[in-house]
Amino acid sequence: MQSELLKQFVVDKVGDLKARDLVVLDVSKQSEITDYMVICSGTSKTHVRAIAENLMSKAREAGIEILGSEGKDASEWVLVDLGDVIVHVMQDQTRDFYQLEKLWQEHA
Repeated sequence: MQSELLKQFVVDKVGDLKARDLVVLDVSKQSEITDYMVICSGTSKTHVRAIAENLMSKAREAGIEILGSEGKDASEWVLVDLGDVIVHVMQDQTRDFYQLEKLWQEHA
């Protein structure tokens, strides 16, 4: 699946479970491993886990390869690697602490 279509797929699927504060960053000029980072928040560990699990389930159904996922057990920050798009689903306090948007925008 092309990067742009995969990005839209991810945005739609995290939106299905009401992910909050969705940010899409084009990191294609800064990274050789991915084109987009999608960062969003969940309201609790359960919500974060549900958003990530829904995304992975829908990706499998669509035949999209999941290269990896991390953090489902703790569910404070779940990373889903879909190759051209890497998804970060985070609780608010974790997102505030790491400030990924700021980190990647500073290197733009």
